[in-house]
Amino acid sequence: MKNKKQLHIVALVIAIFFVISLVTNILGSLEPNIAESFKLSSKWAGFLPFSFFIAYGVMSIPSGILNEKFGAKPVLLLAFALSFAGVMLFVFFTSYVVALISLFTIGLGMAMLQVVINPLLRASGGEENFAFNSVLAQLFFGGASAICPFLYSYLVLNIHTSNSNLVLDTLNKIVPESLKWISLYWVFAIAILLIIIITIITRFPKVELKDDERMGTWANFKELLNNRYTVLYFFGTFAYVGTEQGISYWISNFLQTYHAQAPETVGAWANTWFWGLMTIGCILGLVLLKIFDSRKLLCVFVIGAAISLAAALLGSKDIAVVAFPICGFFASVMWSIVISLGLNSVPNNHGSFAGILCTGIIGGAVMPLIIGALADYTGLKAAMCINFITLGYLFSMGIWAKPLVNNAVSLKALFKKKA
Repeated sequence: MKNKKQLHIVALVIAIFFVISLVTNILGSLEPNIAESFKLSSKWAGFLPFSFFIAYGVMSIPSGILNEKFGAKPVLLLAFALSFAGVMLFVFFTSYVVALISLFTIGLGMAMLQVVINPLLRASGGEENFAFNSVLAQLFFGGASAICPFLYSYLVLNIHTSNSNLVLDTLNKIVPESLKWISLYWVFAIAILLIIIITIITRFPKVELKDDERMGTWANFKELLNNRYTVLYFFGTFAYVGTEQGISYWISNFLQTYHAQAPETVGAWANTWFWGLMTIGCILGLVLLKIFDSRKLLCVFVIGAAISLAAALLGSKDIAVVAFPICGFFASVMWSIVISLGLNSVPNNHGSFAGILCTGIIGGAVMPLIIGALADYTGLKAAMCINFITLGYLFSMGIWAKPLVNNAVSLKALFKKKA
């Protein structure tokens, strides 16, 4: 039976998932405000997520090495310190260049957290509870993504108005009226500072990394890089995160540009439901993966995402505000399927392979940037069609993937038993 200290660690890890999501998935809602404040074209606005997600490519593998050498607590504190520094840099020196530096610094911290928290969750909650705790953490992750646009909308609509309470009165004194959206970064700063304090006073269990959680040696990486499936699955994670961010980041801008919908209201609502439906889809996915082969499920959900995206881009305002969130629902199972197919396709060196796959998160840096650059010449509607290319790659994975171990399908096993 796990003691309370270890259960407290589980609660802390779940809180960390919440904060990661809070800070990571709000950029799409903020994009129109940031672009307007700094007078940015779509191309330069596309550098904002680039600065954030490129940090994952830089820091994913080094974070694993640091975790192996120093342990979870020091790496967590360093990650939070970087994130806090990035946030405070932005609120005190607000400019476009500082925004890029700030987002990169925050991204470094978030990348480090992603590497540390899963082994910590397994060790603190017990292997027998790891699957349940992982799903619970993902629910909090999705919940934060859905809540944050509402928080953004509330702050932007109520700061420097006649509405008054302790929080708003405090923010009125430190947030410029022309940069109301900066108030959200003060919320991030407080959340990160609280987590730092809790982490400092919390006693951590010793985490013994399993073989598939270790980064491995350079020889392991070299062996994997000579395997064509390593490259194919790297582009799988690249395509998924690129699609997720290539859609979500531009939703508010699209609704404002083509349907004259305010980012503080309808744009925030659409982003909220994009992440909210993604969370609901994750829950449904747990059931579906026990019934259907993951490769077939991937193909079906990719087709659903492509149809929804087409409807959002080509439909009326009423269709777009519904179809964009539905894209989030269909994207829900893609990440877990791509990762599981990848890890189940190599017999060993799983830690090194996972590091390479996580580096593919740079797709979230590259795709919004490409879309922004194209939008200045073709318009955002045409530029967002590039998401169909990454969706096509994900669909192809459902055809060519040949994992050594398929996902367990309970319904199929039941029919075989009866036969």
